[in-house]
Amino acid sequence: MPTPTTHEALIYLMVITSASDRDMTDVELARIGDVVRSWPAFEGFNDQKLIGVAQDCQKLLHEPEGLGGVLAIAARAIPERLRDTAYAAALEVAAVDLEMRLEEVRVLQLLRQSLDLDAVVSHSIERAAKARHRTLT
Repeated sequence: MPTPTTHEALIYLMVITSASDRDMTDVELARIGDVVRSWPAFEGFNDQKLIGVAQDCQKLLHEPEGLGGVLAIAARAIPERLRDTAYAAALEVAAVDLEMRLEEVRVLQLLRQSLDLDAVVSHSIERAAKARHRTLT
């Protein structure tokens, strides 16, 4: 598998989180676009390439290495200092539709493992995402 750029790897993780339940909703896809356009980690990324990067990720998922291969190449491409950011971006996509399916939970668990995230860090990121997406009703 080719080594993606850091930007591409971050997008791969959002895509696999969205696709984990085999239903990439419009809300999730819009959130991926919002994250790419507004988060400082994506500074310098041409957001016109987003669809192509997402399609590349989908192709990689259909290779023999599948999800494990995508997680491995993404983890290699993302510097340690951005691993919490990578998890936060993936979690943002999972939390945006206000429901977390079992498949998304499992992908996030695999993501935490592949990024070697500390439990306290990942719990804090999860808590912050829940707080951001909570509604009054």
